[in-house]
Amino acid sequence: MRARIGDHLVVEGPRDDMHRRTGVVTQVRGREGAPPYQVRWLDEDVDNESLIYPGPDAHIEEKAAER
Repeated sequence: MRARIGDHLVVEGPRDDMHRRTGVVTQVRGREGAPPYQVRWLDEDVDNESLIYPGPDAHIEEKAAER
């Protein structure tokens, strides 16, 4: 998995009754875009950031190209 600052990290819920989490990558701490990532979660009621090593239920959605 590779990410850049501004990409979205999406973690799918392990079951249908659990929601997916989406966050914005604010720091890439691994080499060449590898984990761990500092992520600001978008689905929280409060401003919440965490350091995460994504598992197999996660994927990166690249930041849209700037115009």
